Parts: sequence; structure tokens; C-alpha cells
Amino acid sequence: MEMMLPETRSPLIERLVREFARGVRGTAEPILDPVELADACGITDLDLWQRNLLTSTASQQIMLCSRQSGKSLCAAIKSLHVAISEPGSLTLVVAPAMRQAQELFGKVKSLLSALGPRTPALRRESALALTLVSGSRIVVIPGEERTVRGFSSVRLLCVDEAARVPDALYQSLRPMLAVSQGSLVALSTPFGRRGWFFQEWETGTDWERVKVTASECPRIDPAWLAAERERIGEWWYRQEYLCEFVQTNDSLFNEPDIRAAFSTDIQPLFAEGETL
Repeated sequence: MEMMLPETRSPLIERLVREFARGVRGTAEPILDPVELADACGITDLDLWQRNLLTSTASQQIMLCSRQSGKSLCAAIKSLHVAISEPGSLTLVVAPAMRQAQELFGKVKSLLSALGPRTPALRRESALALTLVSGSRIVVIPGEERTVRGFSSVRLLCVDEAARVPDALYQSLRPMLAVSQGSLVALSTPFGRRGWFFQEWETGTDWERVKVTASECPRIDPAWLAAERERIGEWWYRQEYLCEFVQTNDSLFNEPDIRAAFSTDIQPLFAEGETL
């Protein structure tokens, strides 16, 4: 007996067919690297440092970059590329405040929308997470140590405004990469000579370091920078635009003065073992 098929399909079937077709297109036209992903999203004017960072194979990258230099865009491209190219992967986006993390997550969603016919099929999407049909997830988590525990096998960890992320939170995040051998991207402007971000930039091992000042960004007008320097003062300007770890403005003594108070050239008053 011949089975007769209905001439029209239900809305649910139509949606499933469209989702399946989008998934097939995604696998038939793989996005090979993050720069190609950027091109597919219409971003064809990446700076050289952005292209180098996106194509690097380093497992730890630390970006010390001026405001408006394009560091968040790089992190968003890397996050989306991992989700598309590695089925079942987990990417976490962390920042000191939820609003800051959502800003970076918003860039990810904008890139996803800009892909057009190469957009991978979504299983779920919310204000704090998205899941592809491949099982890959990008999740925004609040920047508090007590809220980040429970995630494991993280493939990419993006820490935005990293100089303002507390040391305890950073130490709680690192174990998430242990099993997955995942990658870590930390991006920030400086915030004084303190905290883990400053220490990792100065003396940390196994980091690929990228520093971009405002004067090195072709999109920032030098005349505007000169006026901004007058407006906000030298301390803030050196920090926000020149990427300098200047002494914190709430310190009683400057660090150079403290270092100058110590010397190995002065002989001790008493010989070893001798007391008053």
C-alpha cells in the first residue's frame, strides 16, 4: 500500500527542516580560522596586532590595551570561533560586573547575527547564554568567586576588565582549564600596580603579551587624545590610554620611593649572631 504524504508540512516540521539546513550549511562551509570568521561577519579592517592575536596558537594571552582599541572585539571573535569550530565546547565570559560581561557577550551575538547564511543553528539563546545545535555553549557568569564554581572542562575562558577582577576570583577560575587544557584570554586597561593582572603582565610565565596604546590605534584621533589628556589629568590618561601601571592614587607612598629605601650596599650594624 502506498503511503500518502501531506502536501504541506506543519510549522514545527518546517522549523526543524530550516534548522537542519542551516546546520548542514555550517558543516559544508567550515570557518577555518578566526580572521576568516571576522571577514564573514563583515569585519575586514582588523589591525595587524588583532590578526596576529586571533591566529596565534598560544594557550594564554594577555591584552594590555587602551580603551577603544578593539580588544573586546578580539575576545568576541575568539569566543564565537571556538563555539563554531569545536562542537560541544564551553566558553565562559567573566568580568567584574555582569553588565561588563554582557557587553562582550553582546558583541558575540552581533557577530553571530552578521554571519548571514553561514550562521550556525541555535538550540537556545538567553541574555546570559547561547547554545548551538552542535552542543557548544557561550555562557556569561557574574564576577564573584562564590558564583563561578561548578563549571568544568572550559575550552576558552575570557576575562574582561581583568585588572579589576579580584585575585580570589581569578584563582577560582584557573582550575576550570585543568582537564580541558583550555585557553585563557585576559584583557584590560591597567588599574594600578596591584593584583593578579599586574603580576601576570610583569612576571607571569607562558603568556603571550599584547600591548596597544591609544596612539597606536588608527581609529583614535590624536587631537582628541590631546584634549582628553587635559580633561582627565595625567594619572588617568597614562592608565587608560598609555597602558601604564601607574601607582594607585590611594597609596600613601609611591612604589619607587619604597624601593629606594632599601639597599644592599649598607653594612649591618651587628655581625651575624651578635645582639645588644
